[in-house]
Amino acid sequence: MISGVDQHAVERAAAALRVGDLVLMPTETVYGLAADAADPRAVARVYAAKGRPAFNPLIAHVADVGAATRIARFDDRAARLAERFWPGPLTLVLPAIDGGVCDLARAGLDTVAVRVPAHPAARALLSAFGGPVVAPSANRSGRPSPTTFDDALEETGSAAAAAMDGGPCEVGLESTVVALLDAPRLLRPGAVTRAQIEAVIGPLLEAEADARRSPGRLTRHYAPNAPVRLHAAAPLPGEAWLTFGPQGPGQDAGAWNLSPAGDLTEAAANLFAFLRAADRTNPTGIAVAPIPEAGLGEAINDRLRRAAGFVG
Repeated sequence: MISGVDQHAVERAAAALRVGDLVLMPTETVYGLAADAADPRAVARVYAAKGRPAFNPLIAHVADVGAATRIARFDDRAARLAERFWPGPLTLVLPAIDGGVCDLARAGLDTVAVRVPAHPAARALLSAFGGPVVAPSANRSGRPSPTTFDDALEETGSAAAAAMDGGPCEVGLESTVVALLDAPRLLRPGAVTRAQIEAVIGPLLEAEADARRSPGRLTRHYAPNAPVRLHAAAPLPGEAWLTFGPQGPGQDAGAWNLSPAGDLTEAAANLFAFLRAADRTNPTGIAVAPIPEAGLGEAINDRLRRAAGFVG
């Protein structure tokens, strides 16, 4: 039993997963729409609920490193990263072990994306269920990812047989994805930064041909309905305005400031919720102020480029 977690909610969610139903599951990154990763029918229901292309692989979430080694082949690099960053917002793409995660969840690839989430409710559910669970962000495909329980319910709650309220997501960005198939490659930036990973296993190459092995690699992704304009100095008439950092008197009136203090961690946690809030005002567009590329800024800008329709 994990302290502070509603055990009745865990039991209901685990029972739903066992019969092939979907569950809204909180993680420290975003809310996920969860299903049994070994059940292709359940996984197909996730794709259908999200409108997600079947060529986009899903991440298998497991309770601990031992469970991860039953679905993926670990080398020394993977073991070191798992020891350093799990539980946490890091996904490893590794050679798959047959019989662990179904082909549909792996998008027909011979690799599997796996992570051990840190959220106590997710850990409790995974332990109770006892197997790998796919849990892509609980938004309709291409929409901003939900970082609150209410947003998750609004997006795909109608498809879920059970839902766990874990409060606002602490990180607010999807996990960093690293492929360890030959030379290590950064497939998707996230809360665990490039510098932190390189301190453990050395230099990371860019995604290149391995990009297809990661979720979140579509050109237009994390997108609100309104068009997104990046590196804006100011909003145009009719645009919503996402700012970053200290603003002068009156400059941030009517704006959503990702972090008035210029804190990238705060900005990451606010990003999707503020995109949603801005989009709900039905603007002609959403103008976004420049965000530094350093550290967590790399992941924030990656999501913004995808929201704007550019390949990151």
